[in-house]
Amino acid sequence: MEYILIIISAVLVNNIVLTRFLGLCPCLGVSNRFSNAVGMCGAVIFVMTLATIVTYLVNTYILNPLHIGYLQTVAYILVIAALVQMVEIILKKVSRPLYQALGVFLPLITTNCTVLGVAILVIQKEYNLLESVVFAMANAIGFSMALILFSSIREQLDLADVPEGMRGTPITLVIAGLLSLAFMGFAGIVH
Repeated sequence: MEYILIIISAVLVNNIVLTRFLGLCPCLGVSNRFSNAVGMCGAVIFVMTLATIVTYLVNTYILNPLHIGYLQTVAYILVIAALVQMVEIILKKVSRPLYQALGVFLPLITTNCTVLGVAILVIQKEYNLLESVVFAMANAIGFSMALILFSSIREQLDLADVPEGMRGTPITLVIAGLLSLAFMGFAGIVH
């Protein structure tokens, strides 16, 4: 039951993009086309889960025993950057079609603050490894859901008669605000 609560909380109640406001830049930047959004979603799910596992292990077995927890953010940034580079190199050699499908999205994840944010939240919430993995996957799904919602709405807006002053970024920010309000309606479902 605890894992179900973690999933519901991460996907709906405390959505990483729409209620915590982490990852708005890639969400707004990549959401102009549905196909771009789907590519980014796959890459984020994979990298966020893998990065959370590795950063959890680094924190548990290196930073805490050596009493250097104050280096957490720097260590996590280095781990995430190195991990993304390793995944990119491995995919390039092992699965060329998957590497080409992810394209530019894999390097973009290095600067995606949701990956770092989830890794830090796992430690703050004092989750064990399994809870951390569930939390990371649920947040990645929440990020993906927000990104797909944004991209779907933005593609529909291309066909709509939007006033001149609201085209582009202004209407996108209004959509973000409205989606955020809608997701805040889930508050109170899970503590």
